[in-house]
Amino acid sequence: MILMLILSIIIMLIVNIMMMLSIILSKKTFTDREKSSPFECGFDPKSSARIPFSLHFFLITMIFLIFDVEIALIFPIIKLFKLVNFMIWMKISFFFIFILLLGLYHEWNQNMLNWTI
Repeated sequence: MILMLILSIIIMLIVNIMMMLSIILSKKTFTDREKSSPFECGFDPKSSARIPFSLHFFLITMIFLIFDVEIALIFPIIKLFKLVNFMIWMKISFFFIFILLLGLYHEWNQNMLNWTI
């Protein structure tokens, strides 16, 4: 009983010493101005706040959010495969994917997917 108590105290001390060493060794002392400043939509946050905002970054963000929500809506369709009739599942899935492809085609026609604007 006493041996187990002593052994557990020694293990806890070793673990605490290792955690303290990892904190000390992982501390970065070199700080760079560029790496410590936040990245704000392609412009320097330390410059004038009245410069024109690039809509390119806004469009990229909106497209990312749209595709992210689409993926979140596709996951329940996969789960419904075993719960509903196969024909109903196919109709719903094809309709949903058709709407997504129609939106992608519209974004492509409007040159929203062109990354070099």
